Amino acid sequence: MLLFNSKNQANLSQWQVVNDVVMGGCSQAKFIINKEGFGEFTGHVSLENNGGFSSVKYSLSLIDVENYSKISIKLKGDTHRYQLRLKSNITDRHSYVSYFETTGNWQDIEMDLMEFYPTYRGRPLQLSKYPGKLLEEIGFLIANKESQDFKLEIESMTLV
Repeated sequence: MLLFNSKNQANLSQWQVVNDVVMGGCSQAKFIINKEGFGEFTGHVSLENNGGFSSVKYSLSLIDVENYSKISIKLKGDTHRYQLRLKSNITDRHSYVSYFETTGNWQDIEMDLMEFYPTYRGRPLQLSKYPGKLLEEIGFLIANKESQDFKLEIESMTLV
């Protein structure tokens, strides 16, 4: 099931950037469709004022994911580590997360849905792993405990 394809995406209203400024930090980011036609999450993570993260989230209509076991993403990163975040319900305070490394080249990254674990504000929670029933939000976060520029290009996201 196709969740996002940047080549067919003219409207970015379902995407929202959330930086550490919500907690007093100074990180900056934006999400655009670049001139090559890919979704581009780019910016700078700052550690000033106890900052240190930048994220972008993509809101979906509620999807039943019980017949899927993995999420596949075609992307190109900048050799930094990122976190993929899932929410069963957009109103949940916690997210289910898994990390991936980028190589600087285009990659097809496939992650098992059942391996995503719950966190809130960067801290693991004593809850079960992702239940794999519903999906209403997907996000990317960079928070590597260092000041850094970043760029993540996203071509597509698919449930398999």
